[in-house]
Amino acid sequence: MSKSIVVTGATGHLGRLIIERLIARGTAPGDIVAAGRNAERLAAVARLGVATAVIDFASPASLNSAFAGADTLMLVSGSEVGQRTQQHANAISAAARNGITLIVYTSAPHADTSALILAPEHKATEQALRDSDIPWTILRNNWYTENYLNSMTGAAASGTYVDSTRGGLVASASRTDFADAAAVVLTTAGHENTTYELGGDHAWDGPELAAAMAQVLGTPVAYSTLTPEQHTAALAATGLDTGTVGFVVALDGNIHDGLLSETTGDLARLIGRPTTPLSVGLRAGR
Repeated sequence: MSKSIVVTGATGHLGRLIIERLIARGTAPGDIVAAGRNAERLAAVARLGVATAVIDFASPASLNSAFAGADTLMLVSGSEVGQRTQQHANAISAAARNGITLIVYTSAPHADTSALILAPEHKATEQALRDSDIPWTILRNNWYTENYLNSMTGAAASGTYVDSTRGGLVASASRTDFADAAAVVLTTAGHENTTYELGGDHAWDGPELAAAMAQVLGTPVAYSTLTPEQHTAALAATGLDTGTVGFVVALDGNIHDGLLSETTGDLARLIGRPTTPLSVGLRAGR
């Protein structure tokens, strides 16, 4: 009997990559349901040969339709910060109603104990998973290297990369690395009720990031680190809204405090190869 896997967030970068890696590992496209909110963007994913389903986390009927008959839910964490706790809870409830036997969830590093600005919604979702009667696997993904592509574009124009991490380290990896790990967990046994702390093999600092950007761009990139107050003023001067400025500065504070620095080796062990080096990840994402 075939095993049906529903992947939420299928039109996003990570969700689509997970589907591609599942197919590369031998999962029949017909055994995959790509679920997302945008029908037009789902049509592009359908070219991979997968089934598609338009879902709204606030609509139990849409979730029931997408999850019916499936064995596994790949719950890619939503993008609507502030709404994700309820959205994810709705998905877990729908999975229970429809007899899904495994939920794999993309979380954040040490979500249950970390002061990371993004952790609370992930902590709540992890608890909802544990409170359900469904076996689960939690993939606590560190930062994606591709998150710095916009910063690299800015550095190309200005010649400088600026942050307020003040010596903090980031154990980032490429989205392909994290997608490979998800595909392994979805297609091999022995991962039930297990939490993986996933990150790159090497934790880099701001000067290393600037050097990697320079290598990719083929032009010098200077590095400057600011105090949080200086960084707030600099970002505000570019026209960014107050919420975005606060988030960026808070995240850099988290990095300064070491909350994204851990290198456990779990990611490389799961995917069976070293994680993608910083400059390679930046170059591939351009």
